Amino acid sequence: MASEKNLKLKEEEVSKLAEKIKGSSLVLLADYRGITVADVTSLRKSVREVGGEYCVIKNNITRRALKECGIDMPDDVLVGPTAVIIAKEEYLSTLKAMYKFTKENDFYKIKSGILEGKITAVEELNTLAQLPSREELIAKLAGCLLANVSKLAATLDAVRVKKESEVNE
Repeated sequence: MASEKNLKLKEEEVSKLAEKIKGSSLVLLADYRGITVADVTSLRKSVREVGGEYCVIKNNITRRALKECGIDMPDDVLVGPTAVIIAKEEYLSTLKAMYKFTKENDFYKIKSGILEGKITAVEELNTLAQLPSREELIAKLAGCLLANVSKLAATLDAVRVKKESEVNE
C-alpha cells in the first residue's frame, strides 16, 4: 500500500491538474508512441509558442482530475502513454499546432478532446483545426467588401460617363 506521503503528493497532483483543466478552454489527450525526443521537444515548443501547455501525466492522475472536473472520460481513452495538452484561453492556435503535428507524424494520434468543458469528437476537433484563423477570415471579409465597393464605384462611374456623353451630344 502507498505511503501517506505518496498519497498526499498524488492528491496534490490531481488537484493541480484539475485546476488547470477547469481554467482551460481546450484539453487534448494524445498518444505519443513512436515519436522521437526531438519531435516531442519540437512539439512542446510549438505548443508553448501559441500559449498552450504540453505535459505527460499518469493516466490514473488524469482520470481522477477529469472526474474532479465533472468530466467522465471513457476508460479506453486513458490507456497507454498519454500526453495532456492544455490551452488556457484561445484554443484554436494550439489545436492547429497539434493538427499540423499529427499530419506530419503518422504515429502521433489525438485520442480525445475536451472543448470548453465538453468531450468533443476527434473529427470535430480536426475540422476546427482546418478552419482559417480569425485574421484570415477578417481579411477575406474585407476583400469581399472592398470588391463590392469597387464594383459599385465602377458602375457609378460608367453611369456618369454615359450621362455626360448624352448631354454632350
